[in-house]
Amino acid sequence: MSDIRGLRPSHRAGHQPPPARGRHRRRWSATVLLLGVPAIVGPYLLLSQPRSEAATVDATAYYRLISVHSGKALDVAGFSTADGALVDQWTDQDTANQQWQVKPTSDGFYELVNRNSGKALDVTGAATTKGATVQQSSVSGSASQQWKIGDTAGGTITLTSRNSGELLDVKRHSGANGATVEQWPSNGGANQQWTLVKVSGTGAAPTAPSSPSSSASPAASSGPYTWRNAEINGGGFVDGLVFNPSRKDLLYARTDMGGAYHWDATNKRWIPLTDWVSSKDANLLGIESLATDPVDPDRLYLAVGTYTSSWAGNAAILRSTDAGRTFQRTDLPFKLGSNEDGRSMGERLAIDPNNHGTLYLGTRKNGLWRSTDYGVTWSQVGSFPVNGGASSGVGLSFVTFDAAHSGTIYVGVADSGTSLYRSTDGGSSWQAVPGQPSGQLPQHGVLSGDGSLYLTYGNAVGPNGVTAGSVWKYTPNSGRWKDISPSSGNYGFAGLAVDAQHPSTVMVTTLDRWWPSDEIYRSTDGGSSWTALGATSVRDDSAAPYEGTRIGHWMGALAIDPFASGHVLYGTGSGIWTSADVTASDSGGSTHWTVGAHGLEETAVLGLIAPPGGASIISALGDVSGFRHVDVTKEPSSALSGPLFNNTTGIDFAQSSPAFIVRVGTGGAQHGAYSTDGGSTWSPFTGVPVPGAAGGTVAVSADGATVVWAPAGQSPYRSTDKGATWSAVAGLPTDVLVAADRSTAGVFYSLSNGTLYASTDGGRSFTARTTGLGGGQLKAVPGIAGELWIATGSGLLHSANGGTSFAKTAADAVQSAIGIGFGKAAPGTSYQALYLTGTVSGVTGVFRSIDAGATWTRINDDQHQFGGLGGVITGDPDVYGRVYLGTNGRGVLYADPS
Repeated sequence: MSDIRGLRPSHRAGHQPPPARGRHRRRWSATVLLLGVPAIVGPYLLLSQPRSEAATVDATAYYRLISVHSGKALDVAGFSTADGALVDQWTDQDTANQQWQVKPTSDGFYELVNRNSGKALDVTGAATTKGATVQQSSVSGSASQQWKIGDTAGGTITLTSRNSGELLDVKRHSGANGATVEQWPSNGGANQQWTLVKVSGTGAAPTAPSSPSSSASPAASSGPYTWRNAEINGGGFVDGLVFNPSRKDLLYARTDMGGAYHWDATNKRWIPLTDWVSSKDANLLGIESLATDPVDPDRLYLAVGTYTSSWAGNAAILRSTDAGRTFQRTDLPFKLGSNEDGRSMGERLAIDPNNHGTLYLGTRKNGLWRSTDYGVTWSQVGSFPVNGGASSGVGLSFVTFDAAHSGTIYVGVADSGTSLYRSTDGGSSWQAVPGQPSGQLPQHGVLSGDGSLYLTYGNAVGPNGVTAGSVWKYTPNSGRWKDISPSSGNYGFAGLAVDAQHPSTVMVTTLDRWWPSDEIYRSTDGGSSWTALGATSVRDDSAAPYEGTRIGHWMGALAIDPFASGHVLYGTGSGIWTSADVTASDSGGSTHWTVGAHGLEETAVLGLIAPPGGASIISALGDVSGFRHVDVTKEPSSALSGPLFNNTTGIDFAQSSPAFIVRVGTGGAQHGAYSTDGGSTWSPFTGVPVPGAAGGTVAVSADGATVVWAPAGQSPYRSTDKGATWSAVAGLPTDVLVAADRSTAGVFYSLSNGTLYASTDGGRSFTARTTGLGGGQLKAVPGIAGELWIATGSGLLHSANGGTSFAKTAADAVQSAIGIGFGKAAPGTSYQALYLTGTVSGVTGVFRSIDAGATWTRINDDQHQFGGLGGVITGDPDVYGRVYLGTNGRGVLYADPS
């Protein structure tokens, strides 16, 4: 058990005029002219951007206040909406609890009102003493809630309390998440200086440059990095959606391999909670189950563990007392399998509503476990009759408590014989529930407010392979079972939700009804009759156009808002759909659905390219082909198609002719394609190297004349006619990666089994140049002939002569390297900026070098490790400082210096 502080809101096996380039949010610095009290509500605070580009701030807008010292945002702890909640600093996530309205009061003073809570920034107890903490309080107009905004010589601002005359200050110059914000006498420190950053889409937007000035000095771009997702909105399996029953708008999502998320209801976006998971703990990024405390809503529990295989690490319970902001960890002596079959069953983790310090966890291989101390320690429930995987191999499928009868617990077991057990004595003894159906496996079990237990079943664990299923209702008082299936066919049922306000209202989803599509059913009479919602639903996919307007697939997660009966969400294999008017169907009306996955990014990234002068990035993804992002802050209009792949395994562009791009993959009508317009449109290769060629890797020469494709399981082939005809490449083994020289047309390289091979005849043949290099990632530097880098497990290797020889760079610092990428050189330098994932001086992270690898600066932090750092990384060729990172479950990330 260990304490994890400061946590904040794979390639998947088997899932398997336009804005200027480099556009990103500007950090607005302020020169303040206090003009007195405005006569009307409107712009009142004049700011000056860097380079004297004027902008205004008005009372209708919201702003983030970023500490000049730490780069972190002024934040209300734990997303709290309560009076007295402390204000601290936290990683800038642009969440509602980090957004403030700056409202004029009188005599040049202002109130700062939090967007999430509607409460004002206040000095605790209206104290005038130095070091008094700062909190949020209901707006009262008191002097302790009024602040004077002052200018600094650096163009940022200070905030001085009207009550005490002291400044808003981060305690002890801390750079840590959660550091206390207090009042303190003026000392001129950067911890008393703040930058106002306007929240996109609020108030009158200032006009900002779309990218950093190329004339900016290196020092100006050396601050903390801000990490964001390139907008895709979904892309992976959302297999759990859980509302807290006692706090409005408290909602969580779990994913099979991309972590857990907290819903920001104000901003309508998901906040990742598990980005702190490191490479060594990557197995913990898969969320097997999730439980939110009905008694103390600030308590959140995650049962984490991605695989049950022998090579996977053991599972853990992550415990939070601040709604997922920070966690403590209890390691478990067994494994969980969030990315294995049966992953949308559940919830397997449940809290006793009558004794909320008691939790139960149903496992896949190890029976039923219990904690009686808020999840700190766990022991197996020896009296439970199933201790292994049951007939399905996936063990227990759900745990649920009867809140009206203390000590009554139901546990579902994925067993075709006996699949439902009950205890009425708090888990001391268990009995199979009499009369239960057999031959199918329970997916979900939910107790209604009227005491009825509803269950969905399939004849396989899912999410694939289900060819039969049913929905049942059990009435404990009478012991009666009733088949209430809304339909029947070659499919099962999975998603299940009951309306907390209307106990007879229940909804279910089908599972694996591939034709004509899956379906959502709704009943308002306890399952006696059902309404199918699919045909009458109106669906808007504009937030993720690649989704299309079909209902979706793998619909194992379904939830009805306990505070708003019309608000319903369900998860799919590629995201979330949500509706606010589901109750309209009860009177024959249409329901309206939108993609509800904003901020939730779960793609597995297999490759990234950033061609100069064109799109920001083009991604090669598992499950959803990939995307061309012109603007990383906006979702693309479609996935890469023509052909559309399930998995894009390789992608490359011609350095001297970057509009020519090639990609290869699996799962489409064809397995290779090229583009001549920078990835906007694609044409399939009309020929194949060998029958069935698919997947693998691809490279294109600097001039675009030659394509070299190494299909999976094959040695490479080359084409000089855009894939119409192919000829075998000589001198290379199978399954190799070939890289083109980024300057000299016709020159290629390959690294295999520690040997560097080179071709100078357009890829026709390769010969060995250097041996003993070990395995790793080989990359060629743009603009310099023969300039190569290899990221290896023992460090970073560099060659300036086309691989004839290599030298170890920064041997004492770079201990291991996973991936290497290149971006625009820093101002005043000529060599490409290098971006590295690996371990430098004992620290694993993302690093940047502006001196050809002699020295390195870490540009991520412990809160941004994303479940492990792989080898997919590249810099931006047009914007110095920007980096793109591909993850195994957290999508495509980009970062700019703050």
